[in-house]
Amino acid sequence: MLKKFRLKSITIVVSVLLFFFSCQNVIAHGFRLQNNNEIQQQTATSDQLLAQQDFDQVEVQTIPVRDNIYMLATENSGNIGITAGDDGVLMIDSQFSPLTAKITTAISKISKQPIRFLINTHYHFDHTNGNANIKALGATLIAHDNVPKQMSKPHSYKTLGMDIPASDQDALPIITFSESADFSLNNHKIHTFHIPLAHTDGDVVIQFLDQNVIHTGDLYFNGVYPFIDVEVGGSINGMIAAVNEILALCDQNTLIIPGHGNLSNREELIVFRNMLNKVSSRVKTAIDAGTSLEDLLKAKPLADLDATWGQGFLNSDQFLTIVYEGFKNKNS
Repeated sequence: MLKKFRLKSITIVVSVLLFFFSCQNVIAHGFRLQNNNEIQQQTATSDQLLAQQDFDQVEVQTIPVRDNIYMLATENSGNIGITAGDDGVLMIDSQFSPLTAKITTAISKISKQPIRFLINTHYHFDHTNGNANIKALGATLIAHDNVPKQMSKPHSYKTLGMDIPASDQDALPIITFSESADFSLNNHKIHTFHIPLAHTDGDVVIQFLDQNVIHTGDLYFNGVYPFIDVEVGGSINGMIAAVNEILALCDQNTLIIPGHGNLSNREELIVFRNMLNKVSSRVKTAIDAGTSLEDLLKAKPLADLDATWGQGFLNSDQFLTIVYEGFKNKNS
């Protein structure tokens, strides 16, 4: 039985990981509730949410990024990153378990090599629900230390109306790190590093150093208001700090795979960061003035942003509630 390995600021050499490989053979962001009254009146479990979806109609899009790096995208889930070559396939996030067959079919058209490694960018349901299926194919599961900790317990997201049970043991990453991990795979130098308390408490960024490609996980939602998991310490200012850290790694040629949304770049990430700054400032000003959440929602402080950012799975009331509660949690 494999033990769980904790790695701190060390290099993970692929030959070592291959040894582990040989030894062992949602938050559902697409489900939108319409208003706060509805949120108060009902919650749904992950099984119920999955049962409501017609996964037969879902198409997996394969989007070439650069060299042998790809983005796999579906309408209602997190973007998957893929690098494929003679060393095998490295996969970033696993989406929903009912989509595993379609996802692996898409990967097989990229490479006939096995999926050897799966990195989770964070613990949320729409990025980890397929973990056990991918592990059953022989992949080694890797993540930040906090990902298996959060996956091992149930979570309730009142703003989204969701109750997510603990994940099965087979879905948990078995190799974890606290700060960073480096891979040499398929002629790529891959740097993976932790961003503390931003979207969650276990976010990691994956940087393909030689190809100038970055997978941000849910630190970046391209074109829509982001979900922020304030229950585990996430906050809008943590998100802003994370985006600024990612921007420092970008130039005009950087390609960015966001957690949700279209393949992106530095300029679009700046637009996202500027939106977060506006929302943070407005909510902080309201809180400092003693404004209640109820009065803040009535004031519609994001009305000028909604046409651009409020067309995703979160409406402005939900996003404002999350940001407001995040500030309150920091001050409590």
